[in-house]
Amino acid sequence: MPTSTITGRGTQERDAAGPQPAARRRSPLRRRTVQGRQARAAWVLAAPFLALFLAFMLLPVVWSMLMSLTDTQSADLRTPLNVSFTGLDNYVRLFEDPQFFTALRNTGVFVLVALPLTLAAGLAAAVALDSGIRRFRALFRVGFYLPVITSVVAVAVVWKTLLEPRAGLVNTVLAWFGIDGPAWLADTRFALPVMIVMAVWRNLGTVMIIMLAGLQSVPQSLMEAAELDGAGAWQRFWRVTFPLLRPALLLTAVTTGIGYLQFFDEPFVMTGGGPLDSTLSATLYAYKQFGNGNYGVASAAGYVVFVLIIALTVLQFRMLRDKD
Repeated sequence: MPTSTITGRGTQERDAAGPQPAARRRSPLRRRTVQGRQARAAWVLAAPFLALFLAFMLLPVVWSMLMSLTDTQSADLRTPLNVSFTGLDNYVRLFEDPQFFTALRNTGVFVLVALPLTLAAGLAAAVALDSGIRRFRALFRVGFYLPVITSVVAVAVVWKTLLEPRAGLVNTVLAWFGIDGPAWLADTRFALPVMIVMAVWRNLGTVMIIMLAGLQSVPQSLMEAAELDGAGAWQRFWRVTFPLLRPALLLTAVTTGIGYLQFFDEPFVMTGGGPLDSTLSATLYAYKQFGNGNYGVASAAGYVVFVLIIALTVLQFRMLRDKD
């Protein structure tokens, strides 16, 4: 083979192979440059959210925590540096107040009664829509879910009007049957149960929608296999369907429980916490303390509710999480 041909071929191979190490050396730098630009663009896009989060979420949370450890009053707003550090005195003051214990008791009763009823009612509605109701299913879904998207203040006002002792629709219907209806919201025996019933009616739509999605994701092959093994309808539901609904049940239990521990709008609109503090909730107690200018005590009450939310959530995760 001629020497020139060999030399030319070698030159071409070197030319082809020569730039590769330089390209390999430049590629990491180029990647870092691109990644840097992407990171800066991401921070720019996230800046509005971060600013709002810091200004309206993180800063108030930190400030309220500090406030719960001081003797801050409404008169100290103009001179915030003159407040005194009191440590846990506000928390001690809370647990020495019988009214706060009443608020905690009412909140506990509300959660312990309303939460299981809401989950049971939502699950029953989901099962009925999934297997029992064939016609007008979409109409029933909208009907059950409509109270969820309605303002809770509007719902409370409507219920308050319906439960008026003289002109309310409920007592008017009872009078047709010769029953003298009570003053529902002015009687300590009925005020809190009425709010529990209203909360269950208003929130079962959320549980129903999530449970319905869970029911429709259950594999039909499992149900057919259980039926072939001789399992009845109740056994198929309890042994096959219900275990597969644990994630949906956990989600609804946690979110509904958190909302019920913070229930405020219903007593605020309907009773103001009365009669005789029978509907006073922990959050309404904190609101009233804030309105009275006791900012330190109000902040401490808010953090007590926060601890209760954490405790309830942990308990629900331990009870309802997947055992596997």
